Amino acid sequence: MKKIVLGLSVLALTMTSCGTKQKIADLEAKNKEVQDLLNTCTIKLNSAIAERNLLSDQVNDLKKNTTDLISNVGNLTMLSSKGAENLEKSLESLKEKDLRISRLQDALTKKDSVTLALVKSVKKEVGFDDPDIEVNVEKGVVYISIADKLLFKTGSWQVNDKAKSVLAKVAKIAKSKPDFELMVEGHTDNVPIKTSMMEDNWDLSVKRATSIVRVLQNDLGLDPKQLVAAGRGEYQPLVDNDSAENKARNRRTRIILMPKIDQFYDMIEKEMKEMAKQQ
Repeated sequence: MKKIVLGLSVLALTMTSCGTKQKIADLEAKNKEVQDLLNTCTIKLNSAIAERNLLSDQVNDLKKNTTDLISNVGNLTMLSSKGAENLEKSLESLKEKDLRISRLQDALTKKDSVTLALVKSVKKEVGFDDPDIEVNVEKGVVYISIADKLLFKTGSWQVNDKAKSVLAKVAKIAKSKPDFELMVEGHTDNVPIKTSMMEDNWDLSVKRATSIVRVLQNDLGLDPKQLVAAGRGEYQPLVDNDSAENKARNRRTRIILMPKIDQFYDMIEKEMKEMAKQQ
């Protein structure tokens, strides 16, 4: 009977891990899609700026010609209706181009400004004077990396009381950002582990991630719709596992604060289509 129960537990854990891996893959694919779109958008933006500069040069030339006419003839009536019409059209085209560029820049910078505000909030709220806690930003995503010795005992996935005070500060930030998602990633070193409760480091990393998620949800009141639990095992080390110190660095939990990118994606896509129509 114990063998049957154990087998069912392993099967459930395997199915959960598969679902989590798919969720991670979907999020990574979506993030790559948006990065590709941002790169394309940047190229379009640079092209639009170049066109605007060209139009600006043309306007300056027309203005110079107008000044020369006025200076030479001394009579505004010498400015031909043709020249006046061309000047008006150039000014209108430049105005429209500036407006499109401005909207596109707003869409691009809004995501960056949201991320910047979040970083400041994280550093102010949590403090992070502890060398075992690191905060960094990559491609518009905020990463909080916490050494496992602050969270768990060796080989355990039970969250200690000291960890809950750190997680409470993270939860406070997350509650103020309901449009953000939190992915909790468990990472281990490469030392094999196998017990009656854990098959390998995959199991340990997943259990630690789900333990953190349960604390954030059950103890700290976060909306579970914001949360994602993921186990990375030993396969994304920060450094080589060639010393006790490096292994300790690789044993960590990483909390990723991610803005829901659909709102920015829609804004950028809309402006790109508008620019394409004008070309």
